Amino acid sequence: MQENSPLTPQLFWETITGFQRSAAIKSAIELDVFTKIAEENKTAREIADACGASERGIRILCDSLTVMGFLNKENSAYRLNDVSAAFLNRKSQAFLGDAVNFMLSPMQKRGFDNLTSAVREGGAASNGGNDSLDPESPMWVEFARGMTGIMMPSAQLIAGHLGFDSDRKIKVLDIAAGHGIFGVSVARKYPNAEIYALDWSNVLEVAKENAEKFGVADRHHLLPGSAFEMDFGGVYDVVLLTNFLHHFDKSTNENLLRKIHRSLAENGKLVTLEFIPNDDRVSPPSEAMFSLVMLAATPAGDAYTFAEFKEMLENAGFSRNEHIPLSPLPQHLIVSQK
Repeated sequence: MQENSPLTPQLFWETITGFQRSAAIKSAIELDVFTKIAEENKTAREIADACGASERGIRILCDSLTVMGFLNKENSAYRLNDVSAAFLNRKSQAFLGDAVNFMLSPMQKRGFDNLTSAVREGGAASNGGNDSLDPESPMWVEFARGMTGIMMPSAQLIAGHLGFDSDRKIKVLDIAAGHGIFGVSVARKYPNAEIYALDWSNVLEVAKENAEKFGVADRHHLLPGSAFEMDFGGVYDVVLLTNFLHHFDKSTNENLLRKIHRSLAENGKLVTLEFIPNDDRVSPPSEAMFSLVMLAATPAGDAYTFAEFKEMLENAGFSRNEHIPLSPLPQHLIVSQK
């Protein structure tokens, strides 16, 4: 703060009203506002007619989206900017709007409604409404359907970091496959790769759909069950462990990592995708704030630092561990070799 600058409550105000911004973007996606503007509906009247909404409601919503930085406005005409054109027009290949179905679902918000209790207890309740570890929870189907697009850049980067000859035959285990896009991306890059997607059976239906959509279904095999309980069924050249370890405590993670180590071929690779904050645990912002998500959603999960992951991996037998930030994405890779 500059010397003699007056103190204001602006930061507090912007923070406590943050839910208004997420509600606005959710409504705009549900009404297909961005898609209709991309189709050359420019005025509030034109957009309202195209969306089947009131002119007053659309005018206020679009003005708010302009203030937030998602639209440009000149006189009475609204236009998409580069961000909204790329990510919020439903006809764009990079459309991310489906993510709101998971990110703003009642199940996700419930943990933050009870955040004070989670802070007192050191984690979310392990039963009685905690959906994050329930195999029958519809939350993970919502996750799989909603998060495919937003995970695509990370999935493509993972495939690019494996470092095998493109024609090599590889056997890949995709743990907690969810939408399946990580394994699918590897299969698309490596035409001789066989992918084994492991997750709860209801979630694997989404992975199956994506394997069919991207033309790799003949090399995409389903392993329904729990990663902690089932036999992985063979020796693998690669194990993908994406967005999974942050749900659990260190001891639980180490047990799983030992199991993975045993399942890998000699010189096989484990590729872990995670939010990894710096050692100070307050930077970078997105990675550091992910710990709060885990506090609200899980009994003992966390956003672990690379030093913490390295210790877990080494205790499980992985002595070679490379940390690869995926900037500007908030996620990071750890490539571990047996």
